[in-house]
Amino acid sequence: MCLISYKLGLKVLDILGLNKIRQRPGYHDEPLKGKRSGQRSIRLSKSYRAIYIITNDSMIEFVEVQEVNKHDY
Repeated sequence: MCLISYKLGLKVLDILGLNKIRQRPGYHDEPLKGKRSGQRSIRLSKSYRAIYIITNDSMIEFVEVQEVNKHDY
């Protein structure tokens, strides 16, 4: 069941785009602290999160996914 939720989360992210997803509180987009300072995380499902960074090069904004992992609660 978790794998289905994870794949659905990725599909929604692909369709709506990161900027729309970041505006929705259910995805819990947040900056990370400590050794992950400068990175952000977004919830793909109840268990899985994507860790990403945003960089700018002139007028282009790049999003690089650093990791997708199962979040321990």
